[in-house]
Amino acid sequence: MSQKSAIVLGGSAGVGHAVVTALVDRGYRVGVVARGEDRLAEMRDTLGDRIATSSADVGDAAALEAATDTLIAEIGKPTVWVNSAMLTSFSPFEKVEADEFKKIVDTTLHGQANGCRLALRHMDRGNIVNIGSGLGYRSVPFQAAYCAAKHGINGFTSALRCELIRDKRPITLSVVQLPALNTPQFDWAINRLEQKPQPAPPIFQPHVAANAVMKAIDTDAREILVAKSVIQLVFGNFIAPDWLDKKLAKDGAEMQKSGANEPGGRENNLMTPATHAAGAKGSFTDRAEDSAFTMDGDTLRYAIFGGALGVAFILGLLIG
Repeated sequence: MSQKSAIVLGGSAGVGHAVVTALVDRGYRVGVVARGEDRLAEMRDTLGDRIATSSADVGDAAALEAATDTLIAEIGKPTVWVNSAMLTSFSPFEKVEADEFKKIVDTTLHGQANGCRLALRHMDRGNIVNIGSGLGYRSVPFQAAYCAAKHGINGFTSALRCELIRDKRPITLSVVQLPALNTPQFDWAINRLEQKPQPAPPIFQPHVAANAVMKAIDTDAREILVAKSVIQLVFGNFIAPDWLDKKLAKDGAEMQKSGANEPGGRENNLMTPATHAAGAKGSFTDRAEDSAFTMDGDTLRYAIFGGALGVAFILGLLIG
């Protein structure tokens, strides 16, 4: 039984799939949890016994517990646990029914809380990484449920981190704040825009996110900020939230429209997995960047608020 084990929730597509690949490349045996049985089977065919899989909805605490118990019995206690599952809807809030809003929050926020609870039950030491977003600091229109969940992840993670420090547990809890990524969510999320949605530029490849997760694990970082666009959101909202309200009211919706016509009634993955191959990338590979400026969030804060040069740096980013 491998002693170098990891668990990834939401690991069959997007960021989670990229993280699984990165961990396998590092020699971990990875337990992968996702809803889609077909994608999990495809991953087993590709990666063989380097992974183990179990199907569960992360928002269902009992189902997730059973799935992770099965995986840990097979691969052993993990020293790395990554919570990556998410759902969203590109819709004006008034058109989002209560059940839809709840499902997005259940998966994106409660799924991370459920994952952390199980990680703490099984892990003796190591790293838990929660996947956040620049939208957890600065919301955009037409993704109210997702933004609410990502804001919630920041609050939940901070509270739990304090408890781990107080209890002197040898487990580091990190959050990685991601930019717009070329993942399949734009192909299968509910869309009520008149055009196909896109990641709001600049767009980055999913392996950029996986590299940031590895950085969090390697450095025991409290928070990793990925790409200048996230830094702009984090510090811009701190400095000028009212200006950003007006800016995003004007431009925030248009940034999420690809310009491509959207066929009506497309399949979505809200209540059941969408039909899609296992993989990290979505439909915007030709516009996605392969690298991003990535920095420890606390180090950047110390630099910015520690002197005039730091202030000049962040003002330059915001103006840029």
